[in-house]
Amino acid sequence: MPSSPNHPRYQMVVCADNFSISVQATEFAYCSPRDNTGPYRDVELGYPSQPDELIAKWAEDPDNPTETVYGYVAVDVVRDLIAKHGGAVRGTVPPGVVMLMAPEAERKEGEE
Repeated sequence: MPSSPNHPRYQMVVCADNFSISVQATEFAYCSPRDNTGPYRDVELGYPSQPDELIAKWAEDPDNPTETVYGYVAVDVVRDLIAKHGGAVRGTVPPGVVMLMAPEAERKEGEE
């Protein structure tokens, strides 16, 4: 879905260990509250670059964990997932999600 003021689109989160995942929340996403402003308690994750047991129970298609969405994942779980993978080096998240950034030493040159 394209980004617009009414339907924001957040950039893919990429972590220090190269794990990546989409974190979305809009009135059309599997999130709560289901609106376009938040702050959110639960968000929709999608298409992780590799399977991860922290989010496995939310997989819409558990047999295809990197090609599915994960609905109503608590923002605390998302925070822990990002931390587990060394923190984020880039990306954006919906209001209510704490995106822990990677320590400066772990960031690759040229990434902000």
